[in-house]
Amino acid sequence: MAQTHLLQQARQYRWRIFWCLAVGYILVFFHRLCTAVVAVDMMNDLNAGGALIGFLSSGYFYPYALMQLPTGLLSDSWGPRRTITLFLAIASVGSVLLGLTPSAAGAMLGRVMVGLGVSTLFVCTLKILAEWFSVREFSLMTAILMAMGGLGSLSAAAPMALLSGWLGWRFAFVTVGALTGVLALLVWLVVRDHPGELGWPSPAEHRLQPAEKISLGNGVKRVLTRPAFWPLALWFFFTYGIFISFGGLWGGPYFMQIHDLTRNEASRILSMLAVGMILGGPLLSLISKRLLKSQSRTMVLSSLLLTALMAALARYPSQFPVVGLYGLCLALGIFASAIVVIGFTMTKELFPVQMAGTSIGLVNLFPFAGGAVFQPLLGFILQRHVNTDQTFSLAGYQQAFFVLWLASLAALGASVCIREANTAK
Repeated sequence: MAQTHLLQQARQYRWRIFWCLAVGYILVFFHRLCTAVVAVDMMNDLNAGGALIGFLSSGYFYPYALMQLPTGLLSDSWGPRRTITLFLAIASVGSVLLGLTPSAAGAMLGRVMVGLGVSTLFVCTLKILAEWFSVREFSLMTAILMAMGGLGSLSAAAPMALLSGWLGWRFAFVTVGALTGVLALLVWLVVRDHPGELGWPSPAEHRLQPAEKISLGNGVKRVLTRPAFWPLALWFFFTYGIFISFGGLWGGPYFMQIHDLTRNEASRILSMLAVGMILGGPLLSLISKRLLKSQSRTMVLSSLLLTALMAALARYPSQFPVVGLYGLCLALGIFASAIVVIGFTMTKELFPVQMAGTSIGLVNLFPFAGGAVFQPLLGFILQRHVNTDQTFSLAGYQQAFFVLWLASLAALGASVCIREANTAK
């Protein structure tokens, strides 16, 4: 009876842990996409051109990508609770610096600190969930966590526009930095790495020890030398690069400068990215399991639709009606963001379960590398086409979107080469 009571306590307490970490995941997505809403204000205030703002926004992605593999090591050796707390504190300081600095260089440093600070939360959270939830419950909790990321995307659009309109973009970042600091303290006070720290049994099942011990070095080598890994990696690079460069930065200026929308109107359209992320997961899962009965065919279909979407945007950037812009962002949320869940699943299935962290960590480098490359690349292109009022011209956006169309073609080519785990070499 005493053991049953302790187990019940653990099952109740784990929800406090989950929702604390879920709020953190909202902040991860908020920081990732919020610059699209205030990009024009930042350019004016910091006296920075498109190329510089592109590098500033992409400063989030360089440390985020590089930290994916070290995060697993920190989580295993130092513990996820300590890792999340320390790095969220770094993100808090970075966001405040981003809001207060008078220079573009200081803003770049702040943005890099934010990317570094939020980079550990996803991997560490999965490790904690594995200790507090059963295998059967784990997939559901992961799905809920991804939905919380969609809410974070929503908060990066209209709420950020309202907050920056009320406080200005600088104090909006200061406010978000303060909230991030409060969350870091909350994680330290509430979260525990496993129930044993509180003297409780684990609700998770005891797992069989893997027959084969795989070192980190050997695991990395096995992932990188398997041919089936690389089409997935390239698909992630180009697909998420499209999503982040448009949804995370240049979509907002495009709506305001080409379609003469206000910041609040642009933010409402950008919020459809999050709607697509939230609705796209169940939709694509249904297509994969019931209609196409294949994960790889689902990825090809998604990439084909994304290519058609980018072709229309590159060919007719000024001719989209407002309702078409809503549809554009909704489709991007589905076919350039929600689809990555299937990509991660296929990556995991290519390797033994004891290599899941290594394989996911390595493939997760590529989507953020895509964001780091395409955001400044599009900014460089746009900067070459500046109007007399310092806005970017239609020709500049058309060339930038042509690059995104080429990226979508590359993603489509990669998707055709992706194979299911039981047929991949």
